[in-house]
Amino acid sequence: MADGAGEIRLSLEGLSCTQCSAKIEKAVAVLPGVSSATIDLVTGRMRVSLEDQRPSAELISSIRTVVSSIEPGVVVSEERLPEGASSPPKGDVIRLSAGALLWLAALFLPLGDTVRILLYTAAYLTAGIKVLRTVAGNIRRGAFFDEFFLMTAATGGAFAIGEFSEAVAVMLFYETGELVQSLAVERSRRSILSLLDIRPDRATVLEEGEWKSVRAENVAAGSMLLVKPGERVPLDGKVLEGTSSLDTSSLTGESVPRDVSEGSEVLAGTVNLGGTLTVIVLRPFGETTLSKGLRLIEEARERKAPTERFITSFAGWYTPSVVVLAALLALVPPLAGLGGFRDWGYRALVFLVVSCPCALVISVPLALFGGMGAASRRGILLKGGNVLETLARTKAVLFDKTGTLTMGVFRVTEVHPSFFMTGPELLETAAAAERGSNHPVARAVVAAAGEGPALPVEEYPGLGVRLVLDGGEILAGNAALLERHGVSVDGDPGTKPGAVVHVARDGRYAGFLVVEDTPREQAREAVDRLRKLGVSIVGMLSGDRPENAGKLARELGLDFWEGGLLPADKLDSFRRIREEAGGTTLFVGDGMNDAPLLAAADAGFAMGGLGADAAIEAADGVLLRDDPLGVAEGIEIARRTRSIVRQNIAFALGVKGLVLVMGAFGVATMWEAVFADVGVALLATLNAARILRTGVSGNG
Repeated sequence: MADGAGEIRLSLEGLSCTQCSAKIEKAVAVLPGVSSATIDLVTGRMRVSLEDQRPSAELISSIRTVVSSIEPGVVVSEERLPEGASSPPKGDVIRLSAGALLWLAALFLPLGDTVRILLYTAAYLTAGIKVLRTVAGNIRRGAFFDEFFLMTAATGGAFAIGEFSEAVAVMLFYETGELVQSLAVERSRRSILSLLDIRPDRATVLEEGEWKSVRAENVAAGSMLLVKPGERVPLDGKVLEGTSSLDTSSLTGESVPRDVSEGSEVLAGTVNLGGTLTVIVLRPFGETTLSKGLRLIEEARERKAPTERFITSFAGWYTPSVVVLAALLALVPPLAGLGGFRDWGYRALVFLVVSCPCALVISVPLALFGGMGAASRRGILLKGGNVLETLARTKAVLFDKTGTLTMGVFRVTEVHPSFFMTGPELLETAAAAERGSNHPVARAVVAAAGEGPALPVEEYPGLGVRLVLDGGEILAGNAALLERHGVSVDGDPGTKPGAVVHVARDGRYAGFLVVEDTPREQAREAVDRLRKLGVSIVGMLSGDRPENAGKLARELGLDFWEGGLLPADKLDSFRRIREEAGGTTLFVGDGMNDAPLLAAADAGFAMGGLGADAAIEAADGVLLRDDPLGVAEGIEIARRTRSIVRQNIAFALGVKGLVLVMGAFGVATMWEAVFADVGVALLATLNAARILRTGVSGNG
């Protein structure tokens, strides 16, 4: 489909070869009208950037021709991958079955030598036609050093030295293994995409007095939606009527349903578990929290991790090197008088078979994207595999305070009445004035006292409010407001964390309230979990008053904190602490003023719900749950993913290295070589997909 100006996005169904995808990228990039092409092998999608604004049918046809010439059998589609379970292509099953029957006939039937050789040749051509056709096309383009060339050279060499049965068997098992591996990759690919594809396509909208089903992308902000039990909320909005519980697990990873009622905000992608809801749309389709998150993941697929980039480039020079080494193995020992050419030629063929790099080039990117999928299931959106690798190396984590470690929601924590008032009377007196204000501190006072009539007040920005009530006067604000109106503040409240609201009635000082931000419920658990992960410094950099920052830091048990910081001061402090930590340092924030720090950090995380758009754009990851515990979970997933990547690399190199040595000494046969190659590739692919099932490891 066309996606934006000068761009095409295509699905490549059946593509599971990294080297082939690199060749397709290069070939498509030089087509007329194309500026670049990028393939995401894990999801099977290709993004083609155009020099012109509009794609043409001729260009798409040319892309299909290129793909078919490099990797026959891959289906190029302008639609997304079809849903449903993966199944083997019938043509491949029939072809391999026929090749196997011909091979068994040649192997066991009492035939003459000529007929036997003809049957082996027919079996070889039947089983290996796709590989041979691909190699022929590559040779015509002058780019033939890949795993298909290795397999063709090995099996062709086996035919040349009279090892007909082994040549056919190796090709049969190689092609069968490739088919099974592609199915495993496809199944893992669908599992990953299913985690991300939770955006509803249609919405029930009120139009001309009737409820109509329309495409969600056509619904404007301000429209009325009807969300029935069991349906997904199609767009971000606010509940106008109805009560229910929402399953937010697909969006945030939170397993406990969230109760909503009139006035509650609801997010696209959540599932309505209870009653029918009437919702007014707050944001159009492309601007919902879910759409932004999915867009981040789409972009993340093109940000390859250092390990992934190395493996891809490694495959480019690895195959030619293997061919040279195999030639030397076949020629040097016989020329040195260490044996015959036939014996060493066979050993070289074993070397070629086991040297295919498939296990590495597909399992590494699959594991990295699997880690990103597992993180997204927990409400942690990462902008690339490179972020996963950065998280795995974390040495220090620094948090912003307000809106990050705290809710950004104030509450009254202390009530200190004067001698002529009780605590409840002081609270109600302050609330009578504060009900006329929208200031966050005023709302906290009202919440503590309870709702009541909102009377018109006179606001003094930065000072407080004044209410005239029944001929009398109520003042609620800071000490400067009371002093301006001739009221002296009796007693010194001292240095209090939070905001101090002084109250006066009819010219007499009535007492003061202390209003504080609310710590997030799981903030302490996040700090403890980070320590268990071996993070050496867990601290806080805040622009709030030092006494406020200090109190919260002590409650959470932070190693380090600073308060009263301007954005530039935060950046200086962050750089100093990163140097002290001696390694990768993360920053977690939510506000506009956190954007420079999020961009400067080794990895920055923004709160996805309360977070400012600038912070989300600058960050490397987004926490959809607005929960700092997500940072610890992200590190755990990253370390689990890194462990699986390392396991795959060590396993592949270990097994292949062992068989290479055995082959060089004449111990291993081509049978063992092909089992080692195909088996290692399949096991590495299944191991890479394991991160989707295991997710958070618990200890990294």
